[in-house]
Amino acid sequence: MDKELMVTYCGLYCRLCDHHARIPPRAKALCEALAMAEYRDNPELLKQLDKLASPDAEKCCRSGKCGDPACAIRKCALGKGIFTCPQCTDYPCERVIQLARSEATLLHDGQRIRNIGLAAWIEEQEERRGSGFCYADVRCLPCEIPRE
Repeated sequence: MDKELMVTYCGLYCRLCDHHARIPPRAKALCEALAMAEYRDNPELLKQLDKLASPDAEKCCRSGKCGDPACAIRKCALGKGIFTCPQCTDYPCERVIQLARSEATLLHDGQRIRNIGLAAWIEEQEERRGSGFCYADVRCLPCEIPRE
């Protein structure tokens, strides 16, 4: 999938989410450990772990396969015809600020998108991904997704 499609409407990067960055490698490692132990007690568990180890590459905000379907940020960006919120003249709006209470890097990343452009920012996110960064490591719970 095109890396640009992994940019969320709010300005996060799907490949840094635990669904892409954290769960698949851990599920794969557990599958390998169970195989080495010749574990066969629960075939349904092995099937589920195998599914988690091979994530759906299209599971992202833009495809609609991930995230809250009632997300007000997505609805607003689509309504304004903008690719991502940092490109909006109203950035950061109250919706983004609400989400930023739980997504610690959101506002900083939005400013980076504005300062260096989307393509360069995506490359930075790929570098983050290569270093093992995952949003789950810096998320402040509870996560507050603005809904309409």
